[in-house]
Amino acid sequence: MKYLVTGGAGFIGSHLCERLLEKGGVVCLDNFDPYYSPQAKRNNIEPLMKHPGFELVEGNILDRELLSRLFADVDYVFHNAAQAGVRASVENPLKTHEVNATGTLNLLEAAADSGVRKVINASSSSVYGKVSYLPFDEDHPNMPVSPYGASKLVAEHYCRVFSELHGLETVSLRYFTVFGPRMRPDLAINIFTGKALNNEPIEVFGDGEKTRDFTFIDNIIDANLRAIERGSGVYNIGGGERISINELAKRIVAIVGSESKIIYSDSVKGDAEHTWSDVSKARRDIGYEPGIGLDQGLERYVEWYIEANGPDNG
Repeated sequence: MKYLVTGGAGFIGSHLCERLLEKGGVVCLDNFDPYYSPQAKRNNIEPLMKHPGFELVEGNILDRELLSRLFADVDYVFHNAAQAGVRASVENPLKTHEVNATGTLNLLEAAADSGVRKVINASSSSVYGKVSYLPFDEDHPNMPVSPYGASKLVAEHYCRVFSELHGLETVSLRYFTVFGPRMRPDLAINIFTGKALNNEPIEVFGDGEKTRDFTFIDNIIDANLRAIERGSGVYNIGGGERISINELAKRIVAIVGSESKIIYSDSVKGDAEHTWSDVSKARRDIGYEPGIGLDQGLERYVEWYIEANGPDNG
């Protein structure tokens, strides 16, 4: 089998490439967008570069000719390339739409024409947006509160349409706030850990009472691998528990043994009030189980962070 991972040098993509190499050949497609350090992404895949089954292709999902050439020799596509970031989408919604919506449409057209067996699309809990009830099941109304969430919802619908029109197998996995080794530097758990290790104040936006369902990276990768042979449509892939941002900061402080204090600043536009996943459908259809909970995941992340950066390098 041969697998292609778009955004394969990023946080989730690089972990996915590692695991897929145990199953077959892997093509990593990435354009090394400078949204965050391109060098960090190169570091993510550096250990894979000498593997005989690994191929790095530097390119963009908006390049239809490139996708058609690559997909001609690929069985499964894991689509993780995206313009990430809720706040970035508020500042530049056109780029977010072009990459996340148009880019996905471009990919699906190429996949349908090339005979790809299945596209596993990385979606997001941001498609839910405004809360009608908690936890979110897949039937919860979709009312995104950011261009990022809207673009991910459009991508999901394109996946569904291409399944119905062209018989292309697709599945969209709605990730809930993924964290773990090599996570993006702009995400809260990474920032809080660095501040805590240096005993510096931890800044929380708003009053800290927004809640999130955080999902450890190993759970996400397990869901992707299960989706190769099972499942269609959309699935929540979360940790199945939620925590306030205040409590998250306190837990990280406790794990580190830090003297950091929590300080507060203005809320950020586009941030959802709450997320919490009901993973019953994924459990039933693909056998997904969030085996690593929040506390264990945080301990693993802090351990990795210290090893990667040093105890005094936030």
